[in-house]
Amino acid sequence: MAVTMKEVARRARVSTATVSRVFNDSNLVGEETRERVWTVAKELRYVPNPVGRSLSTRRTDAIGLLLPDLYGEFFSEVIRGADQTVQQHRYHLLISSSHNDRSEIEAALQMMHGRVDGLVIMTPHIDAQTLHANLPKSLPVVLLNCPVAGNAFDSMSIDNYSGAYGMVRHLLAHGHRRIAIIKGIERNYDAIERLRGYRAAITEAGIQAEDLIEVSGDFSEASGYKAVETILGLSPRPSAIFASNDSMAIGALSALKLAKVQVPGEMALVGFDNIPVGNYVKPTLTTVNVDISNLGVQAVTRLLHAVREKNSHTKHQVILPTTLIIRESCGCPVEERSQYSAKGGDATASNN
Repeated sequence: MAVTMKEVARRARVSTATVSRVFNDSNLVGEETRERVWTVAKELRYVPNPVGRSLSTRRTDAIGLLLPDLYGEFFSEVIRGADQTVQQHRYHLLISSSHNDRSEIEAALQMMHGRVDGLVIMTPHIDAQTLHANLPKSLPVVLLNCPVAGNAFDSMSIDNYSGAYGMVRHLLAHGHRRIAIIKGIERNYDAIERLRGYRAAITEAGIQAEDLIEVSGDFSEASGYKAVETILGLSPRPSAIFASNDSMAIGALSALKLAKVQVPGEMALVGFDNIPVGNYVKPTLTTVNVDISNLGVQAVTRLLHAVREKNSHTKHQVILPTTLIIRESCGCPVEERSQYSAKGGDATASNN
């Protein structure tokens, strides 16, 4: 026989109305009472009827997360941070991916409609018109690294430009003058900003625009591997490679090892994102640090605030800073390996 709300109330020594308020996350219940009700509910294995709750509260207790892809450590870390946060607030996470054109995005937005209390959206192909046309104005939305202008939505963006600019300046400080970049996906916001930072640092150093060495990539390990074939065929050969993400840097490292090019002795190599595996390859990977898991945490935290405020709050646009993680692959001596501010790479923060 299924356990009822009345049984939970009796065992917790509260009214059924109080139990209902606890499950509906009402702020009218004290923390001690709230914890007692949840403890009893777990002991009795009581599960609230989600359909009934949704009808009575107009809430789904679910948060939607739209990503351009689920492949690779970057997205798995974003999901990990987001999922941990929704669970702490007794929500569920509904994930959808591979939205690489407008029709796919519109279909995903319409699919989420009515199933979630709010949406975190991370896709380079979104625009304000698509959002307004496919979502109710009352639905809270947090944009994560989306190039949507204006202040109609909460948004969080990585400071891609400063991260790339600071990393290339670091390579220039090593004496490198021919620095190749393995670019990311065409028309991708992150890729565009990282390329812009690379170009700014190179031209600021007095290197002519025609000496920029830009090789195509798509953020995958395979494209980093393939890019090295092009780079090693150049004459004169570059002495450093800046890969626009760590996955491409790791692919490039594999290709350099196969070609018996010593890293960092013959070729310095750096990446962007600081995915966990970068600290375990040999040589360990110098990279631009983005607290990836915390992106998911902060985006969901901001979204849940918007849900509580019924989307009537002041929207904020936040740019998240980056830092340089200096390891072996750039050629720094052991005593100089540390964590730097990405804005120029000259403010030491702490040893890594």
